[in-house]
Amino acid sequence: MQARKLAVDGAIEFTPRVFPDDRGLFVSPFQEEAFAEARGGPLFRVAQTNHSMSKRGVVRGIHYTMTPPGTAKYVYCARGKALDIVVDIRVGSPTFGRWDAVLLDQRDHRAMYFPVGVGHAFVALEDDTAMWYLLSTAYVARNELALSVLDPALGLPIDADVDPILSERDQVAVTLAEAGRQGLLPDYATCLELDRQLSEVSLSA
Repeated sequence: MQARKLAVDGAIEFTPRVFPDDRGLFVSPFQEEAFAEARGGPLFRVAQTNHSMSKRGVVRGIHYTMTPPGTAKYVYCARGKALDIVVDIRVGSPTFGRWDAVLLDQRDHRAMYFPVGVGHAFVALEDDTAMWYLLSTAYVARNELALSVLDPALGLPIDADVDPILSERDQVAVTLAEAGRQGLLPDYATCLELDRQLSEVSLSA
């Protein structure tokens, strides 16, 4: 498995080997040794798994978890094709305001790791696109926040031929700048500490 650090500090892309044959293919989208080498520690103890199905044009995000408690994610596209986007919204981060995007599809079978505190969005590029998540904390509605995926200051890579389909929540989400004015953004140092604690919990489990 190959690992590549992304433009957002702490976010990592993973590309596994794919083994096709006349029956289909075999692929392992998560491998502990490769993950630990790239991140410098083991995967967090998984508290919840999520699975979403989206039709073409659906845009989910930018979503993030109030920090603390914060949430780390490992994301894989199990069916279809999606442009997966990570946005650094951690105040004080050396890459604050930057984003990176990775195509998750059924050819390369890439996966993404998102550290505590970053924002996550994706654009479904095919009907029946299935996204699968491992989460370090359980979902608690009051802790889940959103930023506008259409924030012009961010300029996320949503192609002109995609007519974004957004949830009501995402339609009214605030910009990054407004969230900063309201004190809603995570603190970078706090995120790093929470990320470190995830490794310790995983090792002791």
